[in-house]
Amino acid sequence: MPEKNYMVDIQDRIKQIKAMVDAGRYFTINRARQYGKTTTLTALAKYLKDDYTVLSIDFQGLDDGAFSNGSTFTQALAQLLIDECEFNGAAIPQIYIEAFELICQRDTEKVRMADIFRVFKRWCQNSDKPILLFIDEVDSATNNQVFLDFLAQLRDGYISRDTKDTATFQSVILAGVTDVKNLKRKLRPEDAHKFNSPWNIAADFNIDMSLSASGIAGMLDNYENDHHVGMNTVQLAKEIHDYTGGYPFLVSRICQIIDTELIGEHFCEPAAAWTSFGISEAVKRILLEKNTLFDSLMGKVYDNAPLRNVLQRILFGGEHISYNQYNIPAMDGEMYGFVRNDCGALAIANRIFEVLLYNYFLSLSEMKDIPISRYGSSNREQFIENGRLNMEKLLDNYITAFNDIYEGKAETFSEEEGRRRFLLYIRPIINGTGNYYIETETRNNERMDIVIDYLGERHIVELKIWRGNVYHEKGELQLSRYLDYYHLDKGYLLTYSFNKNKKIGLTQKVVQDKTLVEAFV
Repeated sequence: MPEKNYMVDIQDRIKQIKAMVDAGRYFTINRARQYGKTTTLTALAKYLKDDYTVLSIDFQGLDDGAFSNGSTFTQALAQLLIDECEFNGAAIPQIYIEAFELICQRDTEKVRMADIFRVFKRWCQNSDKPILLFIDEVDSATNNQVFLDFLAQLRDGYISRDTKDTATFQSVILAGVTDVKNLKRKLRPEDAHKFNSPWNIAADFNIDMSLSASGIAGMLDNYENDHHVGMNTVQLAKEIHDYTGGYPFLVSRICQIIDTELIGEHFCEPAAAWTSFGISEAVKRILLEKNTLFDSLMGKVYDNAPLRNVLQRILFGGEHISYNQYNIPAMDGEMYGFVRNDCGALAIANRIFEVLLYNYFLSLSEMKDIPISRYGSSNREQFIENGRLNMEKLLDNYITAFNDIYEGKAETFSEEEGRRRFLLYIRPIINGTGNYYIETETRNNERMDIVIDYLGERHIVELKIWRGNVYHEKGELQLSRYLDYYHLDKGYLLTYSFNKNKKIGLTQKVVQDKTLVEAFV
């Protein structure tokens, strides 16, 4: 609500959607939970009200019984429209309100879905302005055959508009998480029906609904103008975007935590809160909280084994999985907001989701009493000196712990397990105080950079497998350049070597004016 909340300006997005409405398109806005669908529809309705009559309803207002059959659905929909007019000011002429009331008063077994669409046609034919139909939260209906029948009626009107010049809605927008093309897959799981859209008139909706770094900066500028904090809005907007990928809920939550929780509690001055350290602290708190977004997303992970497998392959295996729009786990992951198409490969949607998933999968391993995790947990205090994380001591202890546990077992050791073991080791050490995430630009089967933020101090650890001196030196140069990106002078290499005559321990060297601490296990 712009009059009450600081908001990113989405006018460009609204104008793009208006162009689709003007062209008479029917389409779905399917994005993950709390991605701004309702905010967008609300802003769009206000933007279009001078040119169109906007009928905006929400299927959350219908209970499960409304979808038991077409008759009960029709009466429930008619009552929903009456309520929208009476309580929410929907611009429905009285003659059509009376028609909806007649539908509600008839014996249910005598009501047909065509009855309400006949009213719609008359209204569209006689209206001074073209009529738009917006339906939010269509997920409330998507497990029901009745909803497919409803889509069929909309489709029939759309086709008749062009073939018979029949009056109908100018545009229909359905908003929800579930993509309409997946409905038959949910109702009829046989392979032959998986990709047959029940609403094949729908135009593609390719408008980016994530929040850009420049848009976030504009919102922070508004806050700065009111509060005069002295923050670097461009820099902080970039960091917020790096953590969230522009996911609207996460962007708003970070800013809300800084403004309402950190100032005065964790930081004495607002200027200290609106910093990289403040953002990191807000992210840490988000990851520790139980909210409706995380509940929804993790529920999908619990219930969807193929999706769970893909996520673990990306996170721990560093696999390059090609994006394919017909790969069902990939489709599900993208629909729920977990993954995105990154230049033709599947990637976790943002750093916060990445750490959320890492924490979940690692917690499952911890429950199996993994020894390396207990090493980290039992020795946590020795690595914290004057509030700082001593990475050299941490890596030295990891070498000892690793070789105590896995000595003589190197032949069964994999790259994926090496990454998992190190994350299991550091998680109890930094958990609750610091954050960690994997730099997606460097995640592959040969190397992976872990970024650790601990009380405002950043540490870069590159994990790699020993593949000879040439490859190792190349990795050192890559890490040195990466440290430049983060404006750091020191970085860390953790190298797993499976050679029988390997030399374990810590060494230190300078590469391109950067100090590299190297740990060999």
